[in-house]
Amino acid sequence: MGDVPVPQAGLFLLLLIIYLVTVLGNILFVVLVVAEQCLHTPMYFFLGSLSSLETFYSCTILPWLLASLLTGRRTISAHGCVAQFYFFAAFATTECYLLAAMSYDRCLAICQPLLYASLMTWKVCLQLVAGSWLLGLLVSTVLTSFLPQLQFCGPRTIDHFFCDFTPLLELACGHTSTATLVAFIFGFLDVVFPFLFTLASYVCIIAAILRIPSNVGRQKAFSTCSSHLTVVTVFYGSLFVVYVVPRTAPLRQLSKVSSFFYTVLTPLVNPLIYSLRNREVRRALRKGLRKALASIRTL
Repeated sequence: MGDVPVPQAGLFLLLLIIYLVTVLGNILFVVLVVAEQCLHTPMYFFLGSLSSLETFYSCTILPWLLASLLTGRRTISAHGCVAQFYFFAAFATTECYLLAAMSYDRCLAICQPLLYASLMTWKVCLQLVAGSWLLGLLVSTVLTSFLPQLQFCGPRTIDHFFCDFTPLLELACGHTSTATLVAFIFGFLDVVFPFLFTLASYVCIIAAILRIPSNVGRQKAFSTCSSHLTVVTVFYGSLFVVYVVPRTAPLRQLSKVSSFFYTVLTPLVNPLIYSLRNREVRRALRKGLRKALASIRTL
């Protein structure tokens, strides 16, 4: 740290705190879901799966950023860049489909409460989570296969803080029409389609909530999906800014800020949103802390 300038030292400490809190917070949430019997429901199974994904997601970019700030090196090897993009694309795509699966779960719980237990079985939950991961890995594999085919004959400085597909295409000097077309098709399949499915689910949810006669019933029904709706809004809001807004010179900084938001800050705030806005999670956390304190006192 002695060779790191003061502003970079401050940024390093900030990112290190974000990284540690993100990893520990998501791991704690997963442990809580596994350990507490009251959280053994499909909704919390999906939340635990999301926290597991966020743990891996945060390990894709932040460690390289921390190492870069600590050592002062701003370079990454070609293989390292491809590997970083592969895991980033896999985890980001998986999150899109996992959020869609979670919206489907909430839609069934609110719109079909009497049939929910028979429709959302543990087998269905496992299939939805496994399918999200498989689609994420498939999309990432196809997109990553195009990177070694690109030719870079000009400057090799990426105008970004990690290896993303669009900034890499901007550096290529050969024909990129095929790669651009494939990226557009898969962008629709792994971002737009899950978003539209999630949006349709929430249209059904809101319609069902409005049909509930009592205010207390409407508030209770909405509280079960408000945390997920918050996460979806934050995640897709920043995602669309990055990949829909044109990367013109005046908007590039906005794109970078939005990228930082959904790659670094979203994994940080997800467990906080679900724990602070969920009474059952807070109750399970207090119960787990009491058990841990009791165990420490008996030592």
